[in-house]
Amino acid sequence: MSAATASASRFRWTIIVLLFAINTVNYVDRSAIAFAAHLISDELNLSASELGLVLGAFGIGYLITTFPGGYIADRFGARVTFLVAVMLWSLAIGWTGLATGFLMLYCARMVLGLAEGPSFPAHSRIVERWLPPHERATAMAIALVAIPVALAVGAPLVTYLITAFGWRVMFFILAAAGLLWLPAWYLLGRDFPSQSRFVNDTERDHIARGRDERSGSAGKTGLSRADWRIILTTPTLLAGYWSYFVFGYLLFFVMTWLPEFLRKTYHLDLTQIGWLASLPWAAAAVSLYLVGRWSDRLLVRTGRTRVARSYLMAGSHALIALAVLPLLFVDSLPAALACMSVAVAAGLGANPVFYAVIADIVPRAAGTCMGVMNSGLAISGFLAPALTGFALDATGSFDAAFVLIAAFGASSVIGLLIWHQPDRDIARLKKLEEPGN
Repeated sequence: MSAATASASRFRWTIIVLLFAINTVNYVDRSAIAFAAHLISDELNLSASELGLVLGAFGIGYLITTFPGGYIADRFGARVTFLVAVMLWSLAIGWTGLATGFLMLYCARMVLGLAEGPSFPAHSRIVERWLPPHERATAMAIALVAIPVALAVGAPLVTYLITAFGWRVMFFILAAAGLLWLPAWYLLGRDFPSQSRFVNDTERDHIARGRDERSGSAGKTGLSRADWRIILTTPTLLAGYWSYFVFGYLLFFVMTWLPEFLRKTYHLDLTQIGWLASLPWAAAAVSLYLVGRWSDRLLVRTGRTRVARSYLMAGSHALIALAVLPLLFVDSLPAALACMSVAVAAGLGANPVFYAVIADIVPRAAGTCMGVMNSGLAISGFLAPALTGFALDATGSFDAAFVLIAAFGASSVIGLLIWHQPDRDIARLKKLEEPGN
């Protein structure tokens, strides 16, 4: 049977499922410390400011490696990048369980960030190489829906492990989960569809259909000065970088301080916090998948990335600002959870669209570009926990954190509406690459 008539294999979706699995482990590992925060603080005698610095140490490590991690994924391939990164972060999360003081705990969190930094740039490289353009946002939605799923399921799971075995054993169990993923990725993961014996010719043709000729070949790639100029000066990408920082600030605030907000404000116990903290992430799991699908359908229907990508991103960040502001005034737990759920669902809902825009504009350097964008996320990963901790020590309230999140959300909307013009920039970059230009 010829490639033209043979039924296409669908192994590209197996790769996406593997990404879903490791993202689940990734975000349970990142967030677990928040549920043990007050126990760790009591045992190690930490103030709110010190706790904020510990929670923010992850962002410092993440910042150091997420940018070079993108370059490494482009240069050496996502397969090896994932193998090394997952092994190191599993060891780091286990080390957290051995901490005996502020310095050791701080270093363990920083090493966790160092190890996880290359992960999402490698995602962009995999999605660009394994999916045609009209499936990319959907694929990223499937892979990234693991984030809210992990946090929704992980919240009651982690609180159970802490209650049953203590916070130290909880970290050891999480370390084992990451190590269990490695054999599957080693056996099934490949940098290109052409390298996999599970992908037939029909699926390879499907993946290649509609791909940008700028994507490059199946060999190792290096970036030119022109590539770097595009990554660092294209208005659409710059607007996206700032908006991704804003998303990251919300993400890391909720991921690191939501349990303490619920405990301090509404006087809940650990078991109650575990279940209630899962609600915003459950809402986000639904919105993330739906927005990713919606974005791809709009792209097919309109042919305009401005409509399919930019407007969805701007709308989501407008909802962040509008949902967070009422937290300054509401006193009831259901109202607070509703506001937080809308904000988190809006912020995470647009996440796959950010990745899709990068693959649309700079397909050959998708990993490196994601590394640049993820650097903003890393900075937010330090600032959101640390600033909240200092504000909490100074005022005893979370109000300053909510005001800052709302202001960031509004600034993101303005930037996206003015400068995020992917159709214009894609056309301009293609014209520059025409012979004679």
